[in-house]
Amino acid sequence: MIRPPSLIYNDKAVILSPSGCIDNQTVYNAFGILSQWGLNVEVSENALNVTGRFSGTVDQRLHDLQSSIDDPDTKLIICSRGGYGIVHLLDKLNFDKLKVNPKWIVGFSDITALHAALLSKGFMSIHGPMAKHFADEGSEDVSIRFMKAILAHQAVKYEIPVTRYRHLNRTGKVSGTLFGGNLSVFCGTIGSKLNKIPRNGILFIEDIGEEPYRVDRYIYQLKLAGVFERIGGLIIGQFTDFKEDETMYESLYDSIASVVDTYSFPVCFDFPVGHVRLNFPMIIGNKATLSVDDQVIILKQ
Repeated sequence: MIRPPSLIYNDKAVILSPSGCIDNQTVYNAFGILSQWGLNVEVSENALNVTGRFSGTVDQRLHDLQSSIDDPDTKLIICSRGGYGIVHLLDKLNFDKLKVNPKWIVGFSDITALHAALLSKGFMSIHGPMAKHFADEGSEDVSIRFMKAILAHQAVKYEIPVTRYRHLNRTGKVSGTLFGGNLSVFCGTIGSKLNKIPRNGILFIEDIGEEPYRVDRYIYQLKLAGVFERIGGLIIGQFTDFKEDETMYESLYDSIASVVDTYSFPVCFDFPVGHVRLNFPMIIGNKATLSVDDQVIILKQ
């Protein structure tokens, strides 16, 4: 896996919108924080466009992302938001120049599909906060500070006290390649050339606004696709904006635990990753060590 170089003073960063549209103020608030880091920040040509739910046409969005990937001076690409639309670009992107000038690409939610493509091509990327998080939470937010540390090539160690879901966790320790992201988007890549399941890797998943029966369907999709037979660890992040379905056999988290109960890899629930304030950045494609016991969950990269 190719790890992009750490950022230094006056490196060029680009904020772009490869999926949904976003308001100007949010983007420029994020612009301000990145500038405070000493970066030379630009907003891409079409980042603030609005074409229905998208930030421009397919060609406009592709132009911004491909241009930033190809630009040897750009060292950081931050997606402004998720939403929907990155799938339109994936079979049109060319990553050849990224091999010569690797750079960090940051985002989550719909951007999960871009992370999958980057992983399949051998590049590390960051599943982490986007422009709205920067704008809403500010530079002192813990998730933002963790991302800044990663971009400076510092090791990160997340220690999460075990609280609500101790009975669902499966203890153990494993090291492997970290991968995953938004569950529904990740499942949408299964069966494509962009989906790579690292042998003994650590899969993390999260989602927003998905009804429990749909989450159950996605988890079974992972099982039927053989994903759980290949991985060495599983991290369940935050599932938000849903209502428990009393007509299902179990609660959402219990249903996930039931599906993976027959496997032996470590499993942890309630990890701070997802559409929440505590959205800790995860380096996709990088080696990680996950340790789960009765008191604490530790993830090191």
